[in-house]
Amino acid sequence: MGLGSELEHADRFAAFVNEVTKVLGHADREEPFRDYCAGLLATPGRHSVEPMAAVTDPGHASPQHQKLLHLVAVSPWSDEKVLAKVQELVVPAMTQRGPIEAWIIDDTSFPKQGEHSVGVQRQYCGQLGKQANCQVAVTLSIANHHASLPIAYQLYLPREWADDKARRKKAHVPGAIRFKTKPQIALEQIRAALLAGIAPGVVLMDAGYGNNSMLRQAITGLGLTYVAAIQSTTKVRHLRKGDPEPPRLSVDALALSLPKHAWRTITWREGTNEKLKSRFARVRVRAAPIRGEARFAEETLLIEWPEGEAKPTKFWLATVDRKMSFRALVDLAKLRWRIERDYEDLKQEIGLGHYEGRGWRGFHHHGTLAIAAYGFLISERESIPPSGPHFATPIEKSPLPSGYRPRGAPAPAATPRPQLDCHDPSPVSCCTCGEPSTMPVLCPPQSCQPEMEIMTQ
Repeated sequence: MGLGSELEHADRFAAFVNEVTKVLGHADREEPFRDYCAGLLATPGRHSVEPMAAVTDPGHASPQHQKLLHLVAVSPWSDEKVLAKVQELVVPAMTQRGPIEAWIIDDTSFPKQGEHSVGVQRQYCGQLGKQANCQVAVTLSIANHHASLPIAYQLYLPREWADDKARRKKAHVPGAIRFKTKPQIALEQIRAALLAGIAPGVVLMDAGYGNNSMLRQAITGLGLTYVAAIQSTTKVRHLRKGDPEPPRLSVDALALSLPKHAWRTITWREGTNEKLKSRFARVRVRAAPIRGEARFAEETLLIEWPEGEAKPTKFWLATVDRKMSFRALVDLAKLRWRIERDYEDLKQEIGLGHYEGRGWRGFHHHGTLAIAAYGFLISERESIPPSGPHFATPIEKSPLPSGYRPRGAPAPAATPRPQLDCHDPSPVSCCTCGEPSTMPVLCPPQSCQPEMEIMTQ
C-alpha cells in the first residue's frame, strides 16, 4: 500500500488503543478493551461478543468471551471519558485538510425483535423507514467535508420505560436518568461539548430536530449558529421592503409565490459519478413565534426545488452570516450527508448495532467501543494524501476457527450425495430441521439552562 507494513499498521492500532485505555481507570480493563476494539475491526459477520471472542483468542474462546462480556456489560468505566479521549486523538487527523465545520445533531436506530432490551419500543425506525420495534440513540457529531466523528451518544429512553420501575431495575438504568425528549438530549450534548471546549461549528439538524423552535432558540442562546431542516408547513413571515408586517404563511406557500428569477442552479460538490446540483432560492424571513414568545430574529430561509419536481422538496432555516455565499450555504446545508455515510460504515463495518445484551451500560459501552474503533479508521484514512485510497490499509477480516458454530445455529449438513439418496428421509430432529446457517462475511473496504418541558418529539 506504500503506507508501511502490516506490522506498522498493528503498531499504530496498539498505540491508539493504549492512549485510549489511559482513561479506563483500571489496568485489568486494558487487554479486553484492546481485544474488543480489535474484534470489532476484524470479525466477519455479526460483531457480537461470542464470535469476537472466537476471533481474538481462538485457543481460549470461552474465557475470552467472559472477559469481553464483563468489559462491555458490567465494568463501570466512563463512556464520556473514553469518547473525549477518542476525540482528542482523532481530531488532529480529521483537521489536516480543513477545520471542523459543523456539529451535527442526529439519531440512529437499531431494529429489535424482542421487547426486553433497554429502550425498545414501537417507534419510528430510520433504518427501516417505518414504525417498528427498535432502540434509538441520540448523537452529536463533529464534521467537516472529509470525516465525521460522534462525540456524544445516548439512548433515548421512552416515557413508558422511564416510568417503569421494574423494567428500569432489570435493565440497570441509572437512577439519574429521567425521561427527556430527543431535542432535550441533543441540547444537553451541545452544552456538554461547549463546556468541554470543543471548537464550535454550525449546528446542522434534520426536520425532526429543526422543526423544534425551542431547540433552535436555545442553540442561538448558547452563541451558536445553525442550519436547520424544517417541514413544509412551518409558518414564517417573508421580510420585504415596504411591508412592515407581512402575513404569516407556510414556507411551502412562500416558495410557490417566488418569481422565476429567485431560483438559481447551484452545484455544491462532486458526487460519486457526477456533480451534485439542484435549484435553490433563499429569502429573509422571521419564523412565526408560538403564542407567548418574543418575536423571532431574522433568518435565512433556504429552499430546494429540483428540476422535474412538481413543488419544492426541502426547506432550511439558517442563522449563519447573511454574507455567506449562496453556494457555501447550500454546501453547508448538505453536509449532513457526511454522517449518513459514516454511520453506514459504523453499522456495516464496525457493528455499531450488533450488541445483543439488554442493559443500559452494555448498550452505551458497545457504542463507545465501536466509535473508538471507527476513530482509529478515521485516523488511518486521514493520514494519507487525498488522492490515496479510502482507507490507509484494508481491514483484514480474521477467519473464524475451524468448526466454530455460534450458539443456536444448526449443525452443518452433510455434503449432498444425490446418487446415494434412495431412502426415506430421517426423522426431523432439533439438529436437522433447518438448512445450515452461514455467517455473512463483510468484504474488506475497497481500499484502504433548565430543561424545556414544551419540547416534544
